[in-house]
Amino acid sequence: MAPMPLVGIRVLDFTWVVAGPVATRILADQGAEVIKLERKPGPPGERQIGLQGDLHRNKRSIAVNMSHPRGVEIARRLATVSDLVIDNFSARVMRAWGMDYASLSRVNPGIVCVSMSGLGHTGPRSNYVSYGPTLQALAGFTMMMAEATGEPAGYGYSYADMSGGYTGALAALIALWARRRTGKGQFVDLSQFEAVVSVIGPTLLDIAANNREPSPPGWASQEGPAAPHGAYRCRPRDGDADRWLALSVRTQSEWDRFVAAIGAPGWTAEAQFRTLYLRIRNRAALDARVAGWAAAQSAEAAMELLQRAGVAAGLIANGADICARDPQLRARNFWGAVTLADGRTTHVTGIPMKLSATPGAIRTPSPEIGASNDYVLGELLGMDRAERDELIAAGALWP
Repeated sequence: MAPMPLVGIRVLDFTWVVAGPVATRILADQGAEVIKLERKPGPPGERQIGLQGDLHRNKRSIAVNMSHPRGVEIARRLATVSDLVIDNFSARVMRAWGMDYASLSRVNPGIVCVSMSGLGHTGPRSNYVSYGPTLQALAGFTMMMAEATGEPAGYGYSYADMSGGYTGALAALIALWARRRTGKGQFVDLSQFEAVVSVIGPTLLDIAANNREPSPPGWASQEGPAAPHGAYRCRPRDGDADRWLALSVRTQSEWDRFVAAIGAPGWTAEAQFRTLYLRIRNRAALDARVAGWAAAQSAEAAMELLQRAGVAAGLIANGADICARDPQLRARNFWGAVTLADGRTTHVTGIPMKLSATPGAIRTPSPEIGASNDYVLGELLGMDRAERDELIAAGALWP
């Protein structure tokens, strides 16, 4: 089997929190050598399991003190032997270290620098500090997730980090492909704010085309007219307080198949539900009837029944569904397993794309901070043990 697609690409990784590490994880999963430049102590919690273990698998780690001039010099030397430098700091940080593209391109003309700042390097808010929830608020997602009372509900987990991370990986690959053609590196100014705005969906089109202020859609269909369309409570499953089914019926033929699948109860023949227009107009009454049917169903069984009829339906999964019960994820070997230094096994999210000739792989667990000091400083930069020990004593490196 051929090597993984990105073998031979070296990434100097300054990223932190979630969005940036997602981008570099994607590259590492496909064979890139990702050297994560970090400081001690790192984030709280165990490094090799949970979110940290998932974000940093397949990477190396070096513990460098960037507040020390000699630490910065180590980083610059690493940039000269790297293909890509990536960060997700605010716009001013890399510039202050002299690690911006203008500085690095003088010592490595082929370098690609990807800066995944919150709001980009230009504009009146370019120096704003941001995290995923603040970007989602700025992009309108938080208001679109409002409660029935109109109060913003927000998200429990940062969708903006995922959109930023995947966009960052794509941007890096595009720039590396351009370098392959031209032999020249470049600077990529990636605004995570713009990345999340770009996926807000039909609401953005409505604002742009119709100049309408959006209102929270709730469970109304945004892509096109549909009824029934929403989430319906099902019969509880042992150990689960709530089970729900998501359902979308968009056409008359889908409605006919839905009616046949649920046994054509009398209410489905009522005049108020005869056409899609009438079903939308009488949505409240329709939802009440569908909810009555769903309440007696197992969410899993209802999903399978409707899918066999060609109706879009899916149970609303909880953590146990996704991690332990989903037969599709199991069949496709989505969950990866890595063995830790102490012999324990932990599971991480899988690689969602499967290349037939050059597939990626989950090879190593998340490294402890500084675990690759000897390899990076010795093999890559040619420092002997005495020089490394002296850097540690000077405070430029953490052991």
